[in-house]
Amino acid sequence: MSRRLEINEVSPRDGLQMERNNVPTESKIAFIDALSACGFARIEVTSYTSPKAIPTLADAEAVMAGIERVAGVKYTALVPNLRGMERAVAGRPDEINLVMSASETHNRANLRMTRAQSLATLKEVMRAAEGADLPCNVSLSTAFGCPFDGEVDPQEVIALARALADAGAAGITVCDTTGMAYPTQVASLCEQLQQAVPGVPLTIHLHNTRGMGLANALAAFNAGIDRFDGASGGLGGCPYAPGASGNVSTEELVHMFDAIGCRTGVGLDALLAVVGSMSDLVGRPVSSQLAQAGPRLRRFAPPSWLAEKFPQ
Repeated sequence: MSRRLEINEVSPRDGLQMERNNVPTESKIAFIDALSACGFARIEVTSYTSPKAIPTLADAEAVMAGIERVAGVKYTALVPNLRGMERAVAGRPDEINLVMSASETHNRANLRMTRAQSLATLKEVMRAAEGADLPCNVSLSTAFGCPFDGEVDPQEVIALARALADAGAAGITVCDTTGMAYPTQVASLCEQLQQAVPGVPLTIHLHNTRGMGLANALAAFNAGIDRFDGASGGLGGCPYAPGASGNVSTEELVHMFDAIGCRTGVGLDALLAVVGSMSDLVGRPVSSQLAQAGPRLRRFAPPSWLAEKFPQ
């Protein structure tokens, strides 16, 4: 039997937070509702970050309240701290996503804290979330390299993953924040993490900054990973990571895994229709190679002259 994968869509949060044009609340809700019909395991709806820090997501409460929830889809939100968690509880996400960096300098730039301070804060949030019956996934940014510190020691990533698992993390997402990862590195770290935190679901979050997003996804898949983040249209980036470009595009992930016989649950035609509307959503051209070329078995009418030259 083919493997069943979980595809998590992050463009409503990770993607829209980077857009220069502010997307109206109603348009965000319509976008998420369209994604809900595609068959995703999870959709990251928004972020309960300070509106001053991420003004494009200042409408988190309104968006979470306005979406039409579909059975079988988990709706998640990013939470930076205890105050964000308290805001999130009212919105009833199915899961919250916490974040810290595997590298020291990026953590200080992104979160204004040392890693030790972040770890202590996340443990506090997880304790409070447990009381609210709210599962917590934790994303480890810069796990495959840092734009400030360079190489990141895999043992430091593993140590953080163990500490978070011991603190009660419902899952851990391993992030290639600026597209620095390469396939053998991805395979090695994924294998080590599965041994280090057995029973804790691991998700791989990839960026396509250097064109290796799909290759890295396949390496993670071959190493046993079954959960993948993607952003429709390849949106996204990181405001505190120089050189970061968009995420690996969800439609290309789905197309690749469909082609090798995996069951993603995501309807590619429906997803491509959503991608086709995204340029209007964000007010700039949005596309991917797959959106331009179509699926691998897309067919075209043959040249009209063929019927005359080669009659039946």
